[in-house]
Amino acid sequence: MDNICRVCRSEGTPEKPLYHPCVCTGSIKFIHQECLVQWLKHSRKEYCELCKHRFAFTPIYSPDMPSRLPIQDIFAGLVTSIGTAIRYWFHYTLVAFAWLGVVPLTACRIYKCLFTGSVSSLLTLPLDMLSTENLLADCLQGCFVVTCTLCAFISLVWLREQIVHGGAPIWLEHAAPPFNAAGHHQNEAPAGGNGAENVAADQPANPPAENAVVGENPEAQDDQAEEDEEENEEEDDAGVEDAADANNGAQDDMNWNALEWDRAAEELTWERWGIVVGVFIVLMLTFLLNFPPLLAFCPYHIGHFSLVGLGFEEHVQASHFEGLITTIVGYILLAITLIICHGLATLVKFHRSRRLLGVCYIVVKVSLLVVVEIGVFPLICGWWLDICSLEMFDATLKDRELSFQSAPGTTMFLHWLVGMVYVFYFASFILLLREVLRPGVLWFLRNLNDPDFNPVQEMIHLPIYRHLRRFILSVIVFGSIVLLMLWLPIRIIKSLLPNFLPYNVMLYSDAPVSELSLELLLLQVVLPALLEQGHTRQWLKGLVRAWTMTAGYLLDLHSYLLGDQEENENSANQQVNNNQHARNNNAIPVVGEGLHAAHQAILQQGGPVGFQPYRRPLNFPLRIFLLIVFMCITLLIASLICLTLPVFAGRWLMSFWTGTAKIHELYTAACGLYVCWLTIRAVTVLVAWMPQGRRVIFQKVKEWSLMIMKTLIVAVLLAGVVPLLLGLLFELVIVAPLRVPLDQTPLFYPWQDWALGVLHAKIIAAITLMGPQWWLKTVIEQVYANGIRNIDLHYIVRKLAAPVISVLLLSLCVPYVIASGVVPLLGVTAEMQNLVHRRIYPFLLMVVVLMAILSFQVRQFKRLYEHIKNDK
Repeated sequence: MDNICRVCRSEGTPEKPLYHPCVCTGSIKFIHQECLVQWLKHSRKEYCELCKHRFAFTPIYSPDMPSRLPIQDIFAGLVTSIGTAIRYWFHYTLVAFAWLGVVPLTACRIYKCLFTGSVSSLLTLPLDMLSTENLLADCLQGCFVVTCTLCAFISLVWLREQIVHGGAPIWLEHAAPPFNAAGHHQNEAPAGGNGAENVAADQPANPPAENAVVGENPEAQDDQAEEDEEENEEEDDAGVEDAADANNGAQDDMNWNALEWDRAAEELTWERWGIVVGVFIVLMLTFLLNFPPLLAFCPYHIGHFSLVGLGFEEHVQASHFEGLITTIVGYILLAITLIICHGLATLVKFHRSRRLLGVCYIVVKVSLLVVVEIGVFPLICGWWLDICSLEMFDATLKDRELSFQSAPGTTMFLHWLVGMVYVFYFASFILLLREVLRPGVLWFLRNLNDPDFNPVQEMIHLPIYRHLRRFILSVIVFGSIVLLMLWLPIRIIKSLLPNFLPYNVMLYSDAPVSELSLELLLLQVVLPALLEQGHTRQWLKGLVRAWTMTAGYLLDLHSYLLGDQEENENSANQQVNNNQHARNNNAIPVVGEGLHAAHQAILQQGGPVGFQPYRRPLNFPLRIFLLIVFMCITLLIASLICLTLPVFAGRWLMSFWTGTAKIHELYTAACGLYVCWLTIRAVTVLVAWMPQGRRVIFQKVKEWSLMIMKTLIVAVLLAGVVPLLLGLLFELVIVAPLRVPLDQTPLFYPWQDWALGVLHAKIIAAITLMGPQWWLKTVIEQVYANGIRNIDLHYIVRKLAAPVISVLLLSLCVPYVIASGVVPLLGVTAEMQNLVHRRIYPFLLMVVVLMAILSFQVRQFKRLYEHIKNDK
């Protein structure tokens, strides 16, 4: 059998011979060079897809080629390369100047003109655009304005997609005409799908079982009743237009070809980006001229005129956030105006205006709800946490008021951040409770893990008073939990332990130990151990399960809290039968009914979602009340332990190091928490080893002791010696020459040098892991892959610790030997010896950097030489 090319399936010829450039065997190893080049260009790969061998091409030179290139050819190639570099530099400079200079500056000047509130600012806008005052500040402010504007525009587009795919509210959409449902199933408008979805939602899947709460939202039935009451008239013309729009949209989707877009993207080379950048700049400037008035100008002035008319201008100015509050008030008034105009348009049957006003109202409504959910609610939680913890830090409301007056933006941001952390951990704890408790116990809380849960769809469909009621209930619940777990424990601690509080949170310290070292221990040792370990969550889950079982058996609520295994199995079998019966009786929805209708039909077949039946004991309400009381007492005791035990242990341990000096309670609490974590971890490990017998325990203790000894040796070398040498070298090369004059003696602090060395070592390790493959990266990756349990002490010492320590010692000792041993032998003056001794480290660093640059330039010149030779 003749050899053929595996791409074009042709035989080899003298003009087009066959090659086998990879390690593949058999008939697939042969290929033409032209076919290989074309395939590599198409696949954008440099290796064989079968054997993973990287292809290499060797240039073939003419027999009469000279051994060295002429000078004029080298000079011409060098000039060509310089010209190409200048062209690209000019292109990138133009792009950077446009996007970092022209566009932000234009945005900033437009915003200043709009919010000045005078006609003269509009008349002088062209001159202000060309002004050179405050260029840097205006560019930075303009970048922020452009970013916010683009984010707002992208959010509007995304919200439109949510409305299109998820459906608009019933009061905005109209039911499709009957002839659409009869003859146009395949191209039905989205309104038809929404109608099917709402009808399906109004019909309960199965009657709920006794003592059962169906679903996770207690307000679902109220929503359905409210949606049933909101009925609107049907318009045939609107339905026909919607169906036609849907047909056109479907045809556009079918005619869309991804390959054409890919081909256009491939043809868009760097040389053509100049025109694209120019078009983008023109579009961006046009966008900035039209979008800001709609986004901020109109709501701001509406709110401003309203506040001035109502006499609240002074109160708003005293808040230090006049612009933000005025804009939010303007949006609220704009939403009220839109809903009133929507009602008037409905009465006079202006269908297109009615829909446009409704969509605008939805946009404003969702925007305000997002601000409330993400901005206002965490801010309230943060301030409430601060107010309830004032006695813990020996602070007063007057102190908080003074801090707010001095730095309002920073104060509000810190309180918002604390509130966000509180909300996040509360939601995480609720998710952990759902993993333990019976499905259906937390029916009054939304399930964030539910794949059907979409907060944006809820913002679109639910009325505004429902969101307001949820917001008030959330504030009450979160505020009550703060009172229970923070304010009340603080009062109890002050009564039982008068000398324990307040916590020391001063930013200064009179301790002899550097604050930098303590911060380093906190950031590099304590927090990674507490945050990166999954044991803490498992321990908390185990405690919750144990508490739930205890409370269930004490109050006879085990079936309600955890469910019954036998009943769950019977319920699962019955559920399978119900599903099979539903599949036999229910028809599959057609495509025209929409994805949501099909999804609702699937939910109907499955019966009640997120619920398990339970046995209801006697005096059930009383038992639930006792359960809540027991839960409050448990949370109070847990809060007391968390507020006292870690801090007490940390203070006791820190006293051996710092004596009677006061340390920031962040360090003492972190140290005590870390010790508690280590203790609990050791106890859990011993408990897990207990069933295996005494011999196995001794063997495990021996293995762990050996592993701990190896880890300590590695820690001393890599976390002690290497950072100390690295920090000392940095001090000699950078810090001392810049900060200490020649007539003064530099002082070195080992603790600070070690702390800085740890940071520098982590930065160097991160850069090494992100860089190209070389011996240090290979060794670090191997050590990281082995982990602590499979630690190889010999490999680490021989491959990592010894080379790195040797290089650092040579870098420290060689300059010192030259300055202190060689230079005095030359007979120079004492001033010259001092100068050499103080400047030899940065001088040698400059020499090393210069040699590296020269080596890099030599390699680049060799590549240029080969490139010129290959082109010739």
